[in-house]
Formats: sequence, structure tokens, C-alpha cells
Amino acid sequence: MSMEDKAHRMQLPGEVVIGSGVVQQLGEVAQRVVSTRRSVLITNKDLMKIVGEDAIAALEKGRFSVEVVHIEKATESAVEKSCENIRKHSAGVVVGVGGGSVIDTAKLCSTRENQPFISVPTSAAHDGISSPRASIKKGGTSISIDGQSPIAVVADTRIVAQAPYRFTAAGCGDLISKITAVRDWKLAHTLGYEYYGEYAASLSLMGANIIMENATTIKPNDEQSVRLVLEALIASGIAMGIAGSSRPASGAEHKFSHALDRIAPKPALHGEQCGIGTILMGYLHEINWQEIRDTLTTIGAPTTAKELGFKNDYIIEALNVAHTINPSRYTILGKRGLTEKAAERLARITGVIE
Repeated sequence: MSMEDKAHRMQLPGEVVIGSGVVQQLGEVAQRVVSTRRSVLITNKDLMKIVGEDAIAALEKGRFSVEVVHIEKATESAVEKSCENIRKHSAGVVVGVGGGSVIDTAKLCSTRENQPFISVPTSAAHDGISSPRASIKKGGTSISIDGQSPIAVVADTRIVAQAPYRFTAAGCGDLISKITAVRDWKLAHTLGYEYYGEYAASLSLMGANIIMENATTIKPNDEQSVRLVLEALIASGIAMGIAGSSRPASGAEHKFSHALDRIAPKPALHGEQCGIGTILMGYLHEINWQEIRDTLTTIGAPTTAKELGFKNDYIIEALNVAHTINPSRYTILGKRGLTEKAAERLARITGVIE
């Protein structure tokens, strides 16, 4: 059996609702996608006034009972706390209302308890909104693990536009990273390591290209900007669901970001680090990395270690060890990675370090 013939499972959201004020439709959406009327809503205390109360009211209007669980970070203890509440209240649906930590916690606890979950993002920082992958803090570092795709996504542009613009800019960095991620995927396939899905790759690249083409229109506190970014992030998550892996969305630039998570005392946002990783890996792939850098600058995302608040040494070390992150996933870094000298040269040529 060839790699192309090998079966894989596709996970896709059953319904996506996006627009201004759509959090008020949460109860109606939930009624359409699940038969239960018992829910656990995961959020954090800071979001209760901004969106949590509206989400609860919408669910109660749809005749759902709502048990609220507050979490701070996506940790193993937060996931277990949420699992306990699902079991205690016999909940048949999990609703994640928040940013990446909340969505990932909802994704993982619903997967473990074999219950559907609904994603209600409050920022547009990365493509975990609709993907079957989640990041969790474990042993002092972030690890990426399999979860399930949401049964529905309710993305309120009015709420997301209120989030700090830094999150939206980071989401753009995560989207632009698909340019090198897809090239890594195709490279691995060419060398005979794994399956390559043309449709999933094209869908992932579409979001990146839309951001590249519309960079000048993406602005703070603007619902149209937020909608553009949200739609592209959701499509990226769906591309992962179609591929049956995170391959369409994660390559060497993500390995670099995960390495920074381990090295830097205070990591930056995931999408910010991936954006800079894309500049670096774009150079190695011999594509127009300058255009990638200029697009990130136009959007207002960081392109240098200084803008991230990092020492040059962090960048060099991350490049030096990035190939050891998820070593079974082949990328442009190869199996041996970069020497310290080559890593420093790459970072200086691209202007990531001075």
C-alpha cells in the first residue's frame, strides 16, 4: 500500500458561524449540533464580563444548563479539573470561551471524556480555533498533542476586535508560516517520508496568500480585519483536519518556535515566533523571505529578536536545536540541523539579529 492509499481520518467542524454579535446565537448553534442540554463552559475570570456572561445567557436561552469552569493556563491540572466537572455534571457538550489556553483545554478534556466541544474564540492569535491539535504545558514546556476538532465554531468579530491588536498580528504570523510549512511537507513527501495532500496544502496556503495580499488593510480595532484573519485561521485548522495531521500548518518554523518556548525565560506569542521562523526558513527554502519580512512589518508583527525582547543567543540556540523537536517530522533543517556558526549566519543575513 502506497502512502497515498493509506487511510487517514478527517475531522471537520459541523458548523461555523462568524460575524458581529454572533455569540448571542451560541444557544441556537448548540441546539443544532448536540442533543444534550447539559454543558460545561470553560473560560477565565478576566473574560467573564467581556463575553462569558453573554455566552452563558445565550446557552441558557437555548435551555442549556451551564456549569462554569475557570482556568488560567492550558496545563494538565486544568484539563483534569475540567474533566472532573464534565463527569460530575454529566455534561454532554463542552464550550470553550477564550483564547488559545481555554480552547486547547476545552479541546483536550472533551476529547478525553468523549464529548463534543464548541469553540468560541476571543482572539485571532492562532489556528487552534478549529484544528484537531492542542498545546499544553507539561514539565515546564509546551507540547503539541492530538485532540478533536470542534463540532462548531462561533466567532464573534465584535468581541475578537476588542482583544489587543498584538494577538491579531500574531495570528497573521501563524498564517504566513504556512508558506514554509507546506514546502517542508512537500519536501518530506518528495524524499519518501510521508503522504502529501494537495488539497489540504492548497487550502492552508490560501490563507497565507490572503494575508500577504491584504496586509495593508489589516488594522487594529477593525472587525473586517478580524474577520479576514479569523476566516483564514479557521480554514487552516480545517486543512489540518483534512490532512489528518498538522503537516499543512507546521514545519521547521514551528520547530523553531517550540525551541524558543524551551529556551527563552519568557516566550513571545506563538504566532510572533512562527512569523520570525518563517523569515529564517524562507531563506533556507530560497524563496522571497524579504517579502515575508516586509509583510509582517506592515501588519505590525515583530521581525527581529529585539522586537521580541529576546537576546541574540536565544535565536541562535533555537535554530541550533530546532531539528531535535519532533524529530520524526522531516523539514528543511534535515536530520542534523544547523551548526551554531550556520545558525548565527542565517539570523544575521535575514536581520533577525544584529
